[in-house]
Amino acid sequence: MKSVVDHLGRQVTYEYPPKRIVSLCPAITETLFHLQLQEEIVGRTRFCIHPHGEVETTLNVGGTKDINLERIQQIQPDLIIAEKEENTKEMVAALEVDYPVYVFEIQTIQDAARMIHDLGELTDRRLLATELNTQIEAAFARLPKMNGQRVAYVIWQNPFMVVGQDTYIQTVLESMGFVNPFTSFAGRYPEVTATDLQAAKLDYLFLATEPFPFREQHQVEFARLLPDIPSYIVDGEMFWYGPKMLEAAAYFRKTFHDFA
Repeated sequence: MKSVVDHLGRQVTYEYPPKRIVSLCPAITETLFHLQLQEEIVGRTRFCIHPHGEVETTLNVGGTKDINLERIQQIQPDLIIAEKEENTKEMVAALEVDYPVYVFEIQTIQDAARMIHDLGELTDRRLLATELNTQIEAAFARLPKMNGQRVAYVIWQNPFMVVGQDTYIQTVLESMGFVNPFTSFAGRYPEVTATDLQAAKLDYLFLATEPFPFREQHQVEFARLLPDIPSYIVDGEMFWYGPKMLEAAAYFRKTFHDFA
């Protein structure tokens, strides 16, 4: 047995190294596979879709906010891994009655690195975790550098919702030199009005492909609302943390090469 303290300051005691892991966060699931834990991962959510061709072998235990407790009971995990934003407090409380639940909290690039490091410690994959963090650090050191262009990263419509303060996506934008005028709004993903968008003095509008599936037809709608602001469809998965950060760095260099 091993006792550790998770990112919320909770003490978690579990069988070490864990042999039956359930992951309730897509980016963390992908990280576990990258750390060569495919044999140990016995459960994941229906939103855990990466890596394609591998993750399908693990049991779907429900959604990130609506877990199927009966399926969890079927596989009897010795460690469940959750994330504060992705999963609910009530879900964690229900699961920890019977199982050890380790909760991450990821709001920055630094938190993402800590998550990878701590996963290595939790699962006896320290070397692989260190290698991944080293690769990500080198890749992110080569991100394109903007000159303070103002951008809104839109994740939803009806109502409009944008990325705000204390989010991993915000720190990625900030690391490239973008300015997000909505970090002063209350909440991590604030609702905004058309008037808010028009008053923000934006240079660009980023429309993410997830969680809302923005497509070209939405660009037409925003062009009527903000006729002088160019909009771009951006791959929302490139703003996930974990191994996706390696792919994301190349995507950012290509996508934002001409923005600086």
